[in-house]
Amino acid sequence: MRSVGRLVLLLGVAAAVVVGLLVVPVSAGVADNRIDHFGTGDDGSCKLPDSLAEEIRGYQPIVNKIVDKIVNGEFAGRTWDDLAELVDTFGARVAGSEQLEKAIDFVVERMKVDGLENVHTENASVPHWVRGYESAELVKPFRKNLPLLGLGSSVGTPRGGIIGEVLAVESFKEFENIPPDQVKGKIVVFAPQWEGYGRTVVYRSQAASVASRKGAVAALVRSITPFSIGSPHTGQQHYQDGVKKIPAACITVEDAEMLLRKYRRGDRMEIHLEMEDRPMEPVISRNTIGELVGTSLTNTSVVVVSGHLDSWDVGVGAMDDGGGALISWKALAYLKALGLRPRRTIRAILWTGEEEGLYGGAAYKDGHMAQEQKEFNFFFESDIGTFEPRGLDFVGNADAECIFREIVKLMSPLNATEFATPTDGGPDISHWTTRGFPGASLLNKNDKYFWFHHSAGDTMAVENRQNLDKCAALWAAAAYVVADLSVSMPKEVHP
Repeated sequence: MRSVGRLVLLLGVAAAVVVGLLVVPVSAGVADNRIDHFGTGDDGSCKLPDSLAEEIRGYQPIVNKIVDKIVNGEFAGRTWDDLAELVDTFGARVAGSEQLEKAIDFVVERMKVDGLENVHTENASVPHWVRGYESAELVKPFRKNLPLLGLGSSVGTPRGGIIGEVLAVESFKEFENIPPDQVKGKIVVFAPQWEGYGRTVVYRSQAASVASRKGAVAALVRSITPFSIGSPHTGQQHYQDGVKKIPAACITVEDAEMLLRKYRRGDRMEIHLEMEDRPMEPVISRNTIGELVGTSLTNTSVVVVSGHLDSWDVGVGAMDDGGGALISWKALAYLKALGLRPRRTIRAILWTGEEEGLYGGAAYKDGHMAQEQKEFNFFFESDIGTFEPRGLDFVGNADAECIFREIVKLMSPLNATEFATPTDGGPDISHWTTRGFPGASLLNKNDKYFWFHHSAGDTMAVENRQNLDKCAALWAAAAYVVADLSVSMPKEVHP
């Protein structure tokens, strides 16, 4: 049960001043008011002080203006157009590639054109893995091409490939019961049932080491998706220390299930696998940063809006995560154009090296750790699609949750007032949110997200112009309100 506390506003209650037709809340001074403590009632309901609730409700006219201008007004369609230009110009942007670095240079220049401030990059070391020629063919008992995609960091096969007998299982638990002498020298196929991304993705990340430990020569994994039309999906895999590295790739759902059925019938199968994939030495990439500098709290209490600019090397990364990167960048550009400058600085960060393991976020955390408690107020990240928005996910303590619930209610012009916890689409900001910083991610109608995720299907065809506008409007409005409140978002930071 959450404790019940009290609210202490160190500099008093916020006042309101009318500017044109908008009611703009302003604080009595320039200091960053901080909350001592308040919580929830015994029934779990928020005990938000009336003065603070009224202040938050006072932002409704501003939110309405932001939404109208982005969705129906002068900015309508611009986010989609800019995303299309980015992906059409540079294509896939895998970590370590020239395409990614050129895309970063492009965004830096465009941020400056948009009038963002303090535009710069900060270095991050990222893995460098290169996909080469890849082929898999069932050669016994009949010949069939098996579309596949090597998994990130996978080693390749010897020149000319390998031919191995197939051993197929549905789960790691099933594989545990197979003696090593029955695995040695074979190509192991893992065909797990889809149980949601979080539960199923472990097969992609761990299959190679699990199979290698018993002497397998390669691991093939059912693509991590609930739906397929014969398309493989890639993603990162991780070799465990002390285990021989073997080639690892994803095959289609259809082929994985077919191989499992045949194996269970007792059919003897062989696959010819050839992969020229190469892990390389790490390289330096960059996080891309631009700001809308606050009116008074310019050096502390920064609100971060973010998405990652890198992608996998198949498709063009329009959905994962071009859309999230663009709404973070454009949220600031639209607020600047509207003349809406909040009390706190809003900082857009387009992360690098997310796909291989959140490398950009880790480097940024290390570079800012000395002052992070003073520097950061709130984190937003969009990395689970930019389909029609439903609301916002949240992670943080009970006090911050009460405030954020009220902020989400302001998003009624977008029909995006759903609140959920914890966050589902904030991997890079987890470097902070797992340690007590408050944060949020975009809650959207992304039921088909994993249909296209990490596949050749991640293109502009997935992105809807109006939905992208709505996501940008939600991002801009929510970030503005958090950044302009007279109180900081409460946090309980631990190492």
